[in-house]
Amino acid sequence: MSSKILVVDDEENIVELVKFNLEREGYQVLTAYDGAEALEKIKKKELDLVILDLMLPQVDGFEVCRQIRSDNKLNRLPIVMLSAKGEEVDKVLGLELGADDYVTKPFSPRELLARVKAVLRRSSTSDLDGKLIKKGEIKLDLEKYQVEIKGQELNLTPKEFAVLSILIGHPGQVFSRSHLLEEIWGYDYHGDTRTVDVHIRRLRKKIAQYSKEEYILTVRGVGYKFKELK
Repeated sequence: MSSKILVVDDEENIVELVKFNLEREGYQVLTAYDGAEALEKIKKKELDLVILDLMLPQVDGFEVCRQIRSDNKLNRLPIVMLSAKGEEVDKVLGLELGADDYVTKPFSPRELLARVKAVLRRSSTSDLDGKLIKKGEIKLDLEKYQVEIKGQELNLTPKEFAVLSILIGHPGQVFSRSHLLEEIWGYDYHGDTRTVDVHIRRLRKKIAQYSKEEYILTVRGVGYKFKELK
């Protein structure tokens, strides 16, 4: 069955352009033109991904993203933010709130499709092998797509889960930001390593809710690694 995608934007021409290109690739596409309508459809429909504009009437894209990530039934829904705003602060805020990717207008349909395919591919659990990884207080279950610390489940986005899976699966091995971008996002991110930094920062914050142990270490000038435990 093809993936079902909700496109949310108040510009009708943008919605139609994105809808046309997605449907041409075989995706099922739903549309919404404001944040309130988007939230209503997100809660009622079983979606595989949301393409979400930031500047929306009634409820803006930031708030829509925040509500999705705070809902236990929806928090793993992949989100690609779409906006004419190109300022770094908007991009970082979007990622901090849990967006999986961010595309700035004007964009090429080919670029957006590449981002959509990468996010869907990386959020899919179909290729997971059911392996259970335990390191220190952290237990990561690839089959159940769950992470627990001291019995408390962490509420991770698909990208956060992917980052942690790679790091925890190779304790002590240093991964560069560019390697993580290519491995997890699956395309050339044009050297935008801030994306990785934001996801690492969110992971550390969530882990710190339940543990004082510093599991994810920064290797200055190189990247990140998971702490080797005795």
